[in-house]
Amino acid sequence: MEQLTNGNGSINAMLHQELDSIMGTTTHIPRLLSHEGYSDWKFRFEKYVKMKDTKVWRSIVRGPQVITYQRENTQEIAVKHVELYDDTDIEKIEKDEKGLSTLTMTLSLDIALGFRELQSAKALWEALIEVYEGNEDMRRSHQDLLQQKFNMFNHILGESLETQLHRFIALVTEMRSATINLTAAETNNKLVNSLPQSWDMNVAVIKKTKDLNRLTLSEVMAIIKACDMDAKK
Repeated sequence: MEQLTNGNGSINAMLHQELDSIMGTTTHIPRLLSHEGYSDWKFRFEKYVKMKDTKVWRSIVRGPQVITYQRENTQEIAVKHVELYDDTDIEKIEKDEKGLSTLTMTLSLDIALGFRELQSAKALWEALIEVYEGNEDMRRSHQDLLQQKFNMFNHILGESLETQLHRFIALVTEMRSATINLTAAETNNKLVNSLPQSWDMNVAVIKKTKDLNRLTLSEVMAIIKACDMDAKK
């Protein structure tokens, strides 16, 4: 029995480590392992890098620094030779290199193979966006699909309240990542109206006593969970 318990503990530890590797923590960079996980990875990667070093994030999105100087007695700006770099110049270059290294290390081996020729963090970042988000037509199609999912979102027979809330959060998060702007009224009313039929009385009370146009989604979810706890009691 003890061996079984220890075995389960090892399995749980392995699963926990794998989840940390994908989702990221304060000490583990989030990993991009598949197309399906791109949207969430992009959001988490940005937060992770900003937490570690905002200058590295600027290097990723703005591009590598070109070190220049003004020639003496002229207004001409020229590229500075590497041998003339001072400490400040070297720090800027190191941030660029760190940005590329950080972004490369977050990719699985299979994904990284397709981007090896890119020599700057900005080039790699933009290439990932192009591959996983597509061109403008593809992005618009993706937005239309997400909007359709939102419009059709409803309770699935047999699923728990917790599962439904998690599905809704995931959908809203993906829509925000796709730059689909939803008002508080749209989001909150959709969630409340999608609750199972057994919730009709609670839904009526919530709509009568709460201003769904002003509450945040987290506040509405807290109200729903409170109602669920009261019902269980």
